[in-house]
Amino acid sequence: MEGLMDLLQSDMGKQIINGVSSQTNASQSQTQSVLSMALPVLMGAMKRNAASPEGAEGLMGALSGKHDGSILDNLGGLFGGGVDQSVMDDGAGILGHVLGGSQQNVTSALSSKSGLDSNTVGNILKIAAPILLGYLGKQQRQQNVQSSAGLGDLLGGLMGGSASQQPKQQSMIESLLDGDGDGSILDDVAGMVLNSGGNKKKGGLGGLLGGLFGGR
Repeated sequence: MEGLMDLLQSDMGKQIINGVSSQTNASQSQTQSVLSMALPVLMGAMKRNAASPEGAEGLMGALSGKHDGSILDNLGGLFGGGVDQSVMDDGAGILGHVLGGSQQNVTSALSSKSGLDSNTVGNILKIAAPILLGYLGKQQRQQNVQSSAGLGDLLGGLMGGSASQQPKQQSMIESLLDGDGDGSILDDVAGMVLNSGGNKKKGGLGGLLGGLFGGR
């Protein structure tokens, strides 16, 4: 199963980073930094929501409908003429549903860690949210996940890490979502996701950035 680390390191990941960077006027390195920290948090928030029957049903419904992964099939069209406002609106709705009252806390922490203003971070998240949900929808189809329990396992698998790491990883995400953790949690979460498995990148996030952008 491909996880978030695989997505960010793939050619598709580079296309997403370049496209989001162009759309928001943030540098590629800053965009990559925000995405590497934000995607695990958004996935962890989805996992928390899916722990309830209502949350799981709502997420399965979204994945069975417009978020079936088709957005990933035409990223060139998505970014080619500028991201359509309907995509941004969709992203705003996803963020509101997934993060709830924690949205400002997450945005502020990402802003502090990346050096970007909150408005730019917010726009990055609005574009990233439908893409992430589409990625989840594609994985759900490939894995033929049909149950709430299976959905939770899928989300955990995509976030990576060993069985012993995942509770700690989720706990750190919960702390950020509940507003009682500072931005340093983002580094820890990103590190656990991006450095999970046996193929660890030298230098953690910095090493990943170097790999994505030609070792510079």
